[in-house]
Amino acid sequence: MSKISDLPSSVLFACTMNSVRSAMAEGILKKLHGEQIYIDSVGKKAGEKNGYMIQVMAEIEIDLSNHCPKSFESLDDTSFDMIISLSPEAQHAAVELTRWMSCELVYWPTFDPDAIRGKRELRLVGFRQIRDDLIEKIEAKFLPETE
Repeated sequence: MSKISDLPSSVLFACTMNSVRSAMAEGILKKLHGEQIYIDSVGKKAGEKNGYMIQVMAEIEIDLSNHCPKSFESLDDTSFDMIISLSPEAQHAAVELTRWMSCELVYWPTFDPDAIRGKRELRLVGFRQIRDDLIEKIEAKFLPETE
């Protein structure tokens, strides 16, 4: 983004289940620009609440404990300036939306940390890595460049 006026008015983040990656991205962008941009998130299908995601987001003071995963079919609004897909399944669904909706489509392939198995702390490390990667990408895309 070159300046704040270049921000889209609405952004949809999409992933496979809307329980980790797209929910994180929604929370991060809302913290940065929730007053200026309408932001939502969705999954190819609705998953279940994810406690690891809620915990790592709380670590950076973003409360997603009330996040309810939803699917493309349950969206309240289906008109967005930008859709950012975080998984191949979501990218295919987003492409389908562009058949009748004009919007910018962005694809950020992002590993699903829910696939990590093992001890709790190991899993949390994976969730933190994805969270931090999303923060970096979102800041690069949506924060104005400084002189």
